[in-house]
Amino acid sequence: MKLLRVGTAGVERPALLGADGTLRDLSGVVDDIDGALLADDVALGRIRAAAESGELPVLDPTGLRIGPPLGRIGKIVCIGLNYHDHARETGAEPPAEPVVFFKAADTVVGPYDTVLVPRGSVKTDWEVELAVVIGRTARYLESAEEGLAHVAGYAVAHDVSEREFQIERGGTWDKGKNCETFNPLGPWLVTADEVADPQDLSLRLWVNGELKQDGTTAEQIFPVGEVVRYVSRFMTLYPGDVINTGTPAGVALGAPEPKPFLRAGDVVELEISGLGRQRQEFKDA
Repeated sequence: MKLLRVGTAGVERPALLGADGTLRDLSGVVDDIDGALLADDVALGRIRAAAESGELPVLDPTGLRIGPPLGRIGKIVCIGLNYHDHARETGAEPPAEPVVFFKAADTVVGPYDTVLVPRGSVKTDWEVELAVVIGRTARYLESAEEGLAHVAGYAVAHDVSEREFQIERGGTWDKGKNCETFNPLGPWLVTADEVADPQDLSLRLWVNGELKQDGTTAEQIFPVGEVVRYVSRFMTLYPGDVINTGTPAGVALGAPEPKPFLRAGDVVELEISGLGRQRQEFKDA
């Protein structure tokens, strides 16, 4: 299923994108798309039955904002340097273990919302990423297969980053990752049963129409199941938690000088095969 949330920011309602491309209202079936829903097999079954019945009300998408496909996100765990080609382009050694950092849930915006370039920023960068949404509580998992079994679904994430704040201002990466609007998510939460192999997805990103990233999750150093297993050894993952699993080559940081960092007025578009497409205009904060 392709689940999404539509409407004004903060008051989105749940919806479903049908196999025929029709947008349908789920608000009469469930209250929201969130961790509680993803952990509730009975509620998910009600959605499937309603979708198959063809009786869900149709929504007119004209002028309708698409919000993040997941509400009440618990935490966003991010994996750095998780693609062989990205490590090569930045001159970094592939890590022996996953690099883990966090983004606050309040960085999440819709896939077509405006992204703000932080005040004083000179190195705002783009990163298309596969987001993994947890559907079952994960603690001390033993295998990558167990990790995959705890995934409810997948989405497109844009891990916007400010590289000066991240790398040159001391401390951890968090200062360059948690600026407002720095995690567009969506348009859809695609349930795991529709993604045959999360290590066989293409990721692309364009800046002002120019293709910058063109990668595949096959290049991941630590595949999705292993990432979930690994993270569960250090923290409990709950339904509705999100893991951003890293970005392929093609970011501004890895480009020759002068590096083409983002400025107000730039337009970024990104997509992952089967998971939908995003578009953001960048403006000054």
